[in-house]
Amino acid sequence: MELVEGIRTRRSIRAYRSTPIPKEIIEKVLEAARWSPSYMNTQPWEVAVVSGKKKDELNKILTKMAEAGVAPNREWPRPKNWPPELEKRTREFSAGRLKALGVEGEEEQRKAMRSLSLNFNGAPCVMFLFMDRELTSWSVFDMGLFAQTLILAAHSLGLCSCLQAGILDYPHAIREFLGIPETKLLVLGILLGYSDLKAPINSYRTGRASLDDFVKWCI
Repeated sequence: MELVEGIRTRRSIRAYRSTPIPKEIIEKVLEAARWSPSYMNTQPWEVAVVSGKKKDELNKILTKMAEAGVAPNREWPRPKNWPPELEKRTREFSAGRLKALGVEGEEEQRKAMRSLSLNFNGAPCVMFLFMDRELTSWSVFDMGLFAQTLILAAHSLGLCSCLQAGILDYPHAIREFLGIPETKLLVLGILLGYSDLKAPINSYRTGRASLDDFVKWCI
């Protein structure tokens, strides 16, 4: 797949088939991602790959905590507000996603989205990205570069993906289950798998701002 075509055709998939991903394919994805750029070549990323029975066990733990009413304890709090234009985009995104899901009622919609998230949207593989707590925002930027490279590599190999913040409500439980020390900050979750083409939520596609909206030419 040509690079620019891959960038343009990649999309976030929120419902997956249960088909497992061969380990050698996952290794190819990670092999490509390890060449991501980073500040001073620090390469701050650490990755936990979870699939099979381990993924199912983690799903049960997180679901049980949510059903018991355990308060989320995110290490990356949700933004409290956005600039007006960005706020408009978030509202359009949320409305379009929920409409595609086909669930009526605000409470029902919230429960449906949370259930999908805690179940990793049915993806056969989820990756958790960690970095050392002592690192700064420079390294957070590097983590974003790594995540982007990873999902583009996955796309080139026929895999679908979705960057997930909704599965990060219980970072301490995730670390404990995976045997990750508390010195590591849970930054992001990435779903990997094969799209369930029949799932209504996968019919929703977001748009993008035009160049005129975000580019200033000084030439």
